[in-house]
Amino acid sequence: FEMGKDGYDRVDKKKKKGKEDINDLKKELDMDWHKIPWDELCSRLETDTNKGLTQSKYEEVFKREGPNRLTPPKTTPEWVKFCKQLFGGFSTLLWIGAILCFFAYGVQTTKFVEPPKDNIYLGVVLTFVVVVTGIFAYYQEAKSAAIMDSFKKMVPREATVIRDGKTSVINAELLTLGDLVELKGGDKVPADVRIVSCSSFKVDNSSLTGESEPQSRGPECTEDNPIETKNLAFFSTNAVEGTARAVVVSCGDNTVMGRIASLASSLSNDVTPIAIELEHFIHIISAVAVFLGVVFFFLSLILKYEWLEAVVFLIGIIVANVPEGLLATVTVCLTLTAKRMAKKNCLVKNLEAVETLGSTSTICSDKTGTLTQNRMTVAHVWFDEKIWECDTVPDQKNRNFNYGDPTCAALIRVASLCNRAVFLADQEEKSVLSRDCQGDASESALLKCVELVLKDEASSDTITFRENHKKVVEIPFNSTNKYQVSVHELPDKSQNLLVMKGAPERILQRCNSIMLNGEVVDMPEDSEYRKKFNDAYETLGGMGERVLGFCHCLLDVEKYPIGYAFDNEEVNFPLEGFTFVGLMAMIDPPRAGVPGAVAKCKSAGIKVIMVTGDHPITAEAIAKNVGIISTTSKTVECIAKEKGVIVEELSDDDKKAANAAVVHGSKLKEMEEHDIDQLLVNHEYVPPYLGPCLVLFICSLFLSLLISFSSFISPGKSSLPVLHPSRS
Repeated sequence: FEMGKDGYDRVDKKKKKGKEDINDLKKELDMDWHKIPWDELCSRLETDTNKGLTQSKYEEVFKREGPNRLTPPKTTPEWVKFCKQLFGGFSTLLWIGAILCFFAYGVQTTKFVEPPKDNIYLGVVLTFVVVVTGIFAYYQEAKSAAIMDSFKKMVPREATVIRDGKTSVINAELLTLGDLVELKGGDKVPADVRIVSCSSFKVDNSSLTGESEPQSRGPECTEDNPIETKNLAFFSTNAVEGTARAVVVSCGDNTVMGRIASLASSLSNDVTPIAIELEHFIHIISAVAVFLGVVFFFLSLILKYEWLEAVVFLIGIIVANVPEGLLATVTVCLTLTAKRMAKKNCLVKNLEAVETLGSTSTICSDKTGTLTQNRMTVAHVWFDEKIWECDTVPDQKNRNFNYGDPTCAALIRVASLCNRAVFLADQEEKSVLSRDCQGDASESALLKCVELVLKDEASSDTITFRENHKKVVEIPFNSTNKYQVSVHELPDKSQNLLVMKGAPERILQRCNSIMLNGEVVDMPEDSEYRKKFNDAYETLGGMGERVLGFCHCLLDVEKYPIGYAFDNEEVNFPLEGFTFVGLMAMIDPPRAGVPGAVAKCKSAGIKVIMVTGDHPITAEAIAKNVGIISTTSKTVECIAKEKGVIVEELSDDDKKAANAAVVHGSKLKEMEEHDIDQLLVNHEYVPPYLGPCLVLFICSLFLSLLISFSSFISPGKSSLPVLHPSRS
């Protein structure tokens, strides 16, 4: 990728053909479209934010930039695919055998008036086997490819564009840089665009960032990172609600999605394990056949046979060593397996991939919903400097804290209000912990916890509690801020209450006081309470629990009276100076069969890697629970804790003694290739998740450095580009 004169990373299609630069996978997106003033942007693109491009300018730019579509990877012509099935690999040996049979028959016709027809029959049979199995394998793969192609053509993409001040609907492929487009809820964003103006416009960025919540967009630049700023919307993401007018700043291969696709398609297609084994087998069989044939040829000459008969011996021995049924057997077995997988909604694009899946040497797995049940339950809470237990089993009370405690009441209030999860209807007969919810797993766990407390100790429920605290404004959670905040009116309508939850360290940063036994106590940077917070955080995380922090603030009545017009786009209310209330720790139990499956993988020599967005402490605990990090393995952090020192003070010998690692993605991107190689080979490894490029980077390292096959298991959309190199 190179920086173009228009300020965006451009794909250099001529650079390093057939040779990947693995460090490209660690690069952040480099662009400045979201930061430059509108005057400069319009000058660069020679466009207008009211009228769009002129028709003549559009034609000039379109001619230079080309269609707005991703360049498809190079495809192999169908006749070449058919010839590869017909003449490639083991088929070559069978063809040689058939030709030798015909040659032997030809030799025999020169000697005998009525030559035996054994060789001609065998030659025909070999030819028949090769042709039939070749056609069968080609048909199976062509059918799968046709299904994949049909998915691409199901919905033609259209875009509403303004040119010369006139609005029209066109094929999205006809867009170009500088075009002014209009977007509305339900549309697919046709290119990377910068927002000019909008009304309640939200997009689904889950395919890029993994965020399940729709993200609001606006005309203002809010972050230096282009992925997180609110004034950009990206190609192939979906507009969820609202309307917007935007200028196209990048098309086709130069979009963010185009960059990911280019990285994925640039990785080389390595030879599959079954192809390697068959090639090795062919070499052995060929060597044995030729050796035996030559030996019998010379023995025939020594025993005074005529040279024509000696040649027939030579050919007969060579053909006899060719296993004619092997190709048909392999093809039929792979096809039957592919059909069985198809019945389970798994489409096999390449027959060899069936066997390749069984040759996996490394599995990179997502955590939530894959290794775990994705049914979070609040197990512990921390407030008033103590860790308390919660109810985790239906109809069994383990809770040892009291809602009458003012700090506990404040924590329950924040957890109830700063929460978008709701119970599904008609579940009153079920126990609270068994009810199904609408919302993500973490918020559903919080909802069940507060519902139990309110029901048992306040004779109320979450719905009533929320109705009494009317929501005024909300800022949804996003991966950059790592917090969710909302403002509510108190039941007596006297004051507005701000509540916030999120990553504990981020919440603590925004607090200058803490609630203890119902009283607010100052908490400066060097406060002992911050150390107690860290101790509690490490304790809960060490139990494999996901921890969230909670805080609140009663807003000043004079500055923010009832009826104040709060704005969540251009935030006009405080986001710091709050009172820290407490922590809630949730556990997502491993799936019942996961520890056993991990153990089987390890016994088969398969390395299992967990990729998660959790805090490293939590990630390590979960990895130990499911057996990814064995009980006898130690990380450098464990060794440092045992010795009572920090990691930096450990000796080189101590660091080498560590045989497990939990590495943050930001550190991974800074590491040298040799160090990463050693890490992957010698450690049980758990990295956090940082999006498709980093996952692609991890799999690429295994594919290129360890020369082994990697599978990636993840339900998330953001991992889809990885499926290309891993063939899983």
